[in-house]
Amino acid sequence: MSKKLDFFERVYGVVSKIPTGRVSTYGAIASFLGTKNSARVVGWAMNASHLKGNIPAHRVVNRIGLLTGKNHFFGTNLMQQLLQNEGIEVKNNQVTNFKNIFWDPALEL
Repeated sequence: MSKKLDFFERVYGVVSKIPTGRVSTYGAIASFLGTKNSARVVGWAMNASHLKGNIPAHRVVNRIGLLTGKNHFFGTNLMQQLLQNEGIEVKNNQVTNFKNIFWDPALEL
């Protein structure tokens, strides 16, 4: 298995633990995995996650709560709809209560 695929699997392992109604960030996941400067690669893993099945990629946002990955979901509003279905408020493509629902794997795993 290539290093990139192995890293993607590690990302999916963390993302699958984000609780319903909470969000994490690309950077927090990268940092937790010991690769603090690879937030972009975490984003690539989220883009490819639809090939893996049931990975809650919609729960991963950028460092200020923006839905920067929304264009990689089928349908332009699907990411927002999935978050709202979990009780997360989104306004102007940004999680409104980001600090209160932020899930940091370094603190919670």
